[in-house]
Amino acid sequence: MINCKLSSLMGERKILKISDVVNATGINRNTLTALYYDRAIRIELSVADKLCKYFDCNMNDLFEYTDDENEEQ
Repeated sequence: MINCKLSSLMGERKILKISDVVNATGINRNTLTALYYDRAIRIELSVADKLCKYFDCNMNDLFEYTDDENEEQ
């Protein structure tokens, strides 16, 4: 399973509102909301690129992979 850590990144940087990220990046609010609440099904690479540039991070900071099979055992 891939988890989005957008809410953690925002918290670490004391960004309180999704609208602040919307205004700074131009990413659609619905897209950011889905990522923030970890409900996104897919993400365009251009969106990931904008978020990595905005937060000055890499994909490993933005997303986390966990093995579902190991969690269920």
